[in-house]
Amino acid sequence: MALSLECNPVTERDVLRVEYVVSVLPLRSIVITGWLIVSQCAIGQLLAEGDPQDSPSSRPRQIQIKGWTLAGNVRLRLEDWDFFKTKAGDSSYAYGASLVRVSISRQFQSQDWLFELAQPSLIGLPSDAIASPPQGQLGFGGSYFAANPERTVGAFLKQGFVRFKGVGGDRSSNLRIGRFEFGDGLEMTPESPLGTVIRDRIANRLIGNFGFTHVQRSLDGIHFSRSTPDTNFTFVAARPTEGVFQVKGMNELNVDIVYGAWTKNVRSLGDGQGRLFATYYRDGRDVLKTDNRPVSARLADHGKLNITTIGGNYVSVFDTGKGKADVLFWGTFQAGTWGAQRHRANAAAVEAGYLFDSARLKPWARGGYFRGSGAGDPSDRTHRTFFQELPTPRPFARFPLYNLMNNEDAFAQFTFNPMRKLTIRSEAHWLNLTSAKDLWYVGGGAFQKQSFGYTGRPSNGLKRFARVLDVSSDYQLDGQTTLTLYAAHASGKDVIRNLFPEGPGASLIYIEVTKRF
Repeated sequence: MALSLECNPVTERDVLRVEYVVSVLPLRSIVITGWLIVSQCAIGQLLAEGDPQDSPSSRPRQIQIKGWTLAGNVRLRLEDWDFFKTKAGDSSYAYGASLVRVSISRQFQSQDWLFELAQPSLIGLPSDAIASPPQGQLGFGGSYFAANPERTVGAFLKQGFVRFKGVGGDRSSNLRIGRFEFGDGLEMTPESPLGTVIRDRIANRLIGNFGFTHVQRSLDGIHFSRSTPDTNFTFVAARPTEGVFQVKGMNELNVDIVYGAWTKNVRSLGDGQGRLFATYYRDGRDVLKTDNRPVSARLADHGKLNITTIGGNYVSVFDTGKGKADVLFWGTFQAGTWGAQRHRANAAAVEAGYLFDSARLKPWARGGYFRGSGAGDPSDRTHRTFFQELPTPRPFARFPLYNLMNNEDAFAQFTFNPMRKLTIRSEAHWLNLTSAKDLWYVGGGAFQKQSFGYTGRPSNGLKRFARVLDVSSDYQLDGQTTLTLYAAHASGKDVIRNLFPEGPGASLIYIEVTKRF
């Protein structure tokens, strides 16, 4: 089949968009930007892109093969990093990546089957974006390079499961067995402002697929769910796969995660939802743990992680004035063992917002505060750092310089829609470490056999961390294609200035295209 690289006709608006992107990206990014544009054109030709209007004909057409449905998506992204400055490594670089996912599924009266393959590719990774400790990996470019010393292209089974419907004769019960994706807090997500708050600010805090990364994560195990119109009970027992930063994502890890949750709609004050949940996390890998103890103590500690988390959350959206107000409460307590130490930790979040849903731009202002506990004296026998388990960190740290461990985050968020297909969002974060005796943590959990999954830098007795400001735009080009632009800047405070005295400012810009078929 001959492949033409012709795209849709270029308009004046398209030229202005390209001129803007070129003006904000450094010259080293132009080659990768060109690759992304050419690839998008080729994909659009291959997938027979339809009418750009929101109509049934523009939505992904179902491809049927003898009763099976073929579907998938392609994600292309260029990331341009300008990390905190150091002469010990390259903190300014750009690279590209793609992730292709293709699935085939079939629904029967009592069963659903799905098999999905993933093919990640990393292009132009920086080879010198890792400095000696304590500066470490200088952004995600260094993380991907460290995790993939041999190859930067992978292919593996992303999902493969059977879902049994009506388990035990109960039409409300379903059991999924195999390899699947899962995010905590997503048990009941209505298509409403309540569902938006749940998806953006509750889900994936402890368990997620780390969807921002170019490889992501799956779970091997069982997933039971029983739903009624107002309640849901969910139980998951599984092991995570490799992946996330490592393009090899086929094998599972010696890590166990058990999750149970009871969720209920609460309508006493507007549209609300509450959830009680518990998790059990066991890490059986013999890897060097990341915590604030001396290296010698950590090298001598071959004990396993056994952590129980108990928590709950409540979200409510209610009419008041000319719009809708929302409130959110989320909290957890953890107990167990951290190798040779006891583990006792906690975390809590309080948020509120107001949506002018009758206004043309539908502006939505939100703000809140989060606190995840940190460790104190490194010589004591109790580990007190809140452990985030296997999350998707990015919803809570869009500029991925930190996570929720030993973290205090006061934030403000503003979202509006200049056009029906365009969403603009900006966030400001005032960040500090909870404990000046603990570390600055980064990462999203276990993803390979030989490393812990979280990295840490010393705080040197300091707490003031950073101020982060960002802005993003998501434009729905048609029913199948989304264009995302993101830009962020971090101004490092005492912790970062001490570690990166040559330049405590960092920036991230990326452009992303996602195509469904």
